[in-house]
Amino acid sequence: MPLFWSRKGTTADITGPVRIDPAMGDAPAARLRSAMAAADWTTARGIIAGASDAQDQSFYTKIAADVPGSEEWLPGVIRADLTDVLALLVYGARAIVWAWEARTTARARYVSREQFEVFFERLHVAEDALQAVVRRDPDMVPAWHQLLTTARGLRLGVDEARRRFEEVDSRCPGHLFAHRQMLQMLCAKWYGSHEEMHAFARESLARSPFGSPVGSLVAVAHLENWLHLGTDSQRAHYVRRRSVRDSLRDAADSSVCHPDYRRAPGWPEAHNDFAMAFCLAGDYPAAAEQFRSVGAIATKLPWGYLGDDPGTTFAAYRRRALQKAPAR
Repeated sequence: MPLFWSRKGTTADITGPVRIDPAMGDAPAARLRSAMAAADWTTARGIIAGASDAQDQSFYTKIAADVPGSEEWLPGVIRADLTDVLALLVYGARAIVWAWEARTTARARYVSREQFEVFFERLHVAEDALQAVVRRDPDMVPAWHQLLTTARGLRLGVDEARRRFEEVDSRCPGHLFAHRQMLQMLCAKWYGSHEEMHAFARESLARSPFGSPVGSLVAVAHLENWLHLGTDSQRAHYVRRRSVRDSLRDAADSSVCHPDYRRAPGWPEAHNDFAMAFCLAGDYPAAAEQFRSVGAIATKLPWGYLGDDPGTTFAAYRRRALQKAPAR
């Protein structure tokens, strides 16, 4: 049986209402969002450029790209300084988000031809910008990470996605966000299968050092598999199997519950993934540990899979887990 090391010490409120914080409790990310909303590229650039490593820089690039409206003013920044690859990086990343806003998160069969046309047009803008970044700086990991998403959206194929993933992995092993994007590429709803998706999650966990949040891919894979099933009974039968529970516990023990685990910008995502997976699996003691660790920092995904109000859903599942597994 797994040891399931318990992380203690959170002081966050774990009983009150919850709202989704786009900055995930990260102070520089909150300042970055404010700067992007104010079209203050000098401040925004300083935060992104000051990231401690390539993975953190990828996180802050994602944060900047999620702020609406920057697609309108970033081209002017780029024209004013053609040497600023960070401006081009954020513009490319923003164009991806902008493309998905047109497509929406609906399955392909529910997306209109007009929506797809805008989606592809904006993705080509993103691809061009990001390719320009890596031509100028082949070691720009955040651009390769974003190019994984354009590969998926533009239907460039699994082989091309793997090539782009290797560009990240060879420069920044254990890059969580690139692993998450590669897993999406291998989902049955995109260009892979359940078997390929689970294999990638297991292999990624096996290759990662203890304490790496990459172990959360095991939880994401089970959530994707659960989501793909047609009925509530099929979903419950799948996710409550002993083998699923054990794989979740083993993955958590090796990653976010391991003594070597350290929080980095974006850390709440992995805990939220495990918390939801454990709840669905009926493993409330394990879920409660994740809720205690993450406090009130809910993330839009995976809770958005369960309804249109992720914060309320998070709070409801947290309440259930804590009631069924009171603090020791």
